[in-house]
Amino acid sequence: MPKIALVDDDQNILASVSMTLEAEGYRVNTYTDGASGLEGLTSDMPDLAILDIKMPRMDGMELLRRLRQKSDLPVIFLTSKDDEIDELFGLKMGADDFITKPFSQRLLVERVKAILRRAQARGDAQSTGGSGDQPQGKSVIERGRLAMDQERHTCTWDGKNVTLTVTEFLILFALAQRPGVVKSRDSLMDAAYDDQVYVDDRTIDSHIKRLRKKFRVVDKEFDMIETLYGVGYRFKEQ
Repeated sequence: MPKIALVDDDQNILASVSMTLEAEGYRVNTYTDGASGLEGLTSDMPDLAILDIKMPRMDGMELLRRLRQKSDLPVIFLTSKDDEIDELFGLKMGADDFITKPFSQRLLVERVKAILRRAQARGDAQSTGGSGDQPQGKSVIERGRLAMDQERHTCTWDGKNVTLTVTEFLILFALAQRPGVVKSRDSLMDAAYDDQVYVDDRTIDSHIKRLRKKFRVVDKEFDMIETLYGVGYRFKEQ
């Protein structure tokens, strides 16, 4: 039974999210600010942490910074709609995903499940000294130098790991499934978000921008995601 730490100063979020996660079979420890969260997470390390960014005593960014000095614990940030700069800093520090308030409980549960699967796959690979048996089927795609494993939630470019958030992974997977086919922003929203959650075009554009930036860290010539202005995006045919 995986254990999840929830750190947020909003009592309504603590109560509702705890009930949802416990109904899914998770154990949940709650904390009302970053300082108590750090103390609790340090003494009783969970399998995943969900952190609000703006909190009293210690914000979520500082909490993540201190956690990363000791642990690679998977982390999901809860953020307001206008915190794109915070998202960029959070990704650099090693956040696994961001969920914008207000959010659906179902979306959060799916993100939690996906990140825990990825963490488990990474742990299995480390314990066996390799990547383990390679699953076959639709969960794995290879497009030239790109390889994506949906079950393990891993992505490589030319054999080099590219760390993606859950949302980024889902968007890229949707594009790479059919190279050359244009995906509208609406279809990418459907691929990456719960159908009860509204996101605007700017959100998808921001994810695409971050995807390109991450791939250009390992390959400065990366240009496989094409923009068709007014239409959408596509993954280049090779």
